[in-house]
Amino acid sequence: MKKIICKVLFSLLVIYTSAQNVTAYNKKEVMIAMRDGIKLYTVIFTPRDAQGSFPILIQRTPYSASVPEDYDILKHTYLGDMAKEGYIIVFQDIRGKFKSEGKMEIHQPIVHLKQKNAVDESTDTYDAIDWLIKNVQNNNGKVGILGISYPGWLALVASIDPHPALKASSEQACMGDLFLGDDFHHNGAFRLSYGMEYTYEIEFDPTTDSDFPFTQFDLYDWYLKLGPLKNVNEKYFHNKIPTWNNFVKHPNYDSFWQQNSPLNYVHQPEVPILHVGGYFDQEDINGPQLMYHHMEKKDSFHRNFIVLGPWNHGGWGRMKGDSLGKISFDKKTGEDFREMQKKWFDFWLKGIGDGKFQEATCFQTGSNVWKTYAAWPPKESNHQKLFASGNGKASFTAPINKSGYTSYISDPVHPVPYRALPIEATYGFGSRWKPWQVEDQRFVYSRPDVVSFSTDSLTETLTVTGKVTAHVFASTSGTDADWVVKLIDVYPSFEQKDLLMSQYQLPVAMEVFRGRFRKSFSTPSPLTPNKPEEFVIDLHDINHSFLKGHRLMIQIQSTWFPLIDRNPQKFVSNIFEANESDYNKTEQRIYYNTYLDLPVMKD
Repeated sequence: MKKIICKVLFSLLVIYTSAQNVTAYNKKEVMIAMRDGIKLYTVIFTPRDAQGSFPILIQRTPYSASVPEDYDILKHTYLGDMAKEGYIIVFQDIRGKFKSEGKMEIHQPIVHLKQKNAVDESTDTYDAIDWLIKNVQNNNGKVGILGISYPGWLALVASIDPHPALKASSEQACMGDLFLGDDFHHNGAFRLSYGMEYTYEIEFDPTTDSDFPFTQFDLYDWYLKLGPLKNVNEKYFHNKIPTWNNFVKHPNYDSFWQQNSPLNYVHQPEVPILHVGGYFDQEDINGPQLMYHHMEKKDSFHRNFIVLGPWNHGGWGRMKGDSLGKISFDKKTGEDFREMQKKWFDFWLKGIGDGKFQEATCFQTGSNVWKTYAAWPPKESNHQKLFASGNGKASFTAPINKSGYTSYISDPVHPVPYRALPIEATYGFGSRWKPWQVEDQRFVYSRPDVVSFSTDSLTETLTVTGKVTAHVFASTSGTDADWVVKLIDVYPSFEQKDLLMSQYQLPVAMEVFRGRFRKSFSTPSPLTPNKPEEFVIDLHDINHSFLKGHRLMIQIQSTWFPLIDRNPQKFVSNIFEANESDYNKTEQRIYYNTYLDLPVMKD
């Protein structure tokens, strides 16, 4: 009985000291030495005049850990709620960036487990945690790590061979496989505007972030005038951007990309890990989904969890989350998530709560409600095929004439823009990069090189939850082709209210596939002119209700510029070395046995 009373009193003491309201912080800047002698710039915020011991929460970054001298960590949108309740907050520049020593190159693999005395981002995190535990006063011996985007990947790799004090990790919008999906490629198709602008930003000057010196505002025309990809080095980079040089050297999924993939060096959750992603993430939509599924296969201790929401890249960390672009979600989903995040770390680092977290917490767009699932995707779904058919129709009934087709001309000289012009620099003044994935697709609907297939108006709500897969049966008159597939929610006509949203075409899922990789991402092969083939395209996980009165639309095109570089549409061994004369106009045919595999949930 005495032991039970002591346990209760101790638990109350932990809750009291951990949940007290901290009103001020001390800030300290230090250089922490890694095992190879390189020192990393680190900023440490510790509660001032607070009683008790506190966990450490660290965020490592290539985007500068520096903050103003009078910075108030309590007002930090992403971490402020945890700072107010007594977390020791730590920011650190990774090696080779800003005030840290050493050399940085984007997204290097984790090698120390196989190479003796090697250093990588995992060992750097281990060494940083070791120093913090031993040198920061009033810590409780428990550390958590989190981050969005590149810091999200750093949180992921910190959980590989982790320091014993690391008790929880939350990778958010982390980079996944950089050839199969995310920042630089999607299914082998090169992400031109982002790939060029981001690598220049990070690697041109390691002491800062650099904006490429564009000479005009609308970059659609600028990238067209750029010409073939080989002109990037010849005219601008001059072989000085290491990651761009790697793009040129490795146009296929060779050992370079495979070794750099987290699929190669992350195997199972060694600490509790929370994957966080957005359905409309314009940069790293694939990483959280990919890594959750990959790690779930070996999650024998039930410590692998996922949260998906209606966000763009990192929107949950900086916004209310009640809308994106013109799309309203009726709830402050960003604030909802930050409450979830705090409960997550409170349990693993403070022992507060029962730890009964849902396997998957996924916002459902359309109906605009949070849903929880015992498995992700949920096993209760019933797969249905949505077919493209003649006269621009789509139906859940297979068409009779499967040899029929709709054709269009794809011209690299006049590519389809991926968003309405003007297309500003990715991170330039007034850029609309962040919400483009919810942009009304009517801006391309009437183009002759974009084909659309729509259902009749729904007589009842249809909810699609899980992985959407496109099976595109197509041919081209050339020897290579890109296929861009979209699943679109077409709103009904609103006669009196909500005229702004009348007939809005909301893209629920979109993806590109480079035809040369249909058989192998490692060994591309040319297409046979005018031969119909099947292209299977992963459109990722969604959770969306197509409401009564709405329509479903399948939309297909072959250019998506300058998000995706122009496919010459003639097979060449390396598109990064193609000549202007290699780019050809082709006829594309979409056959009526093309369909989307939709995981439909029962009411």
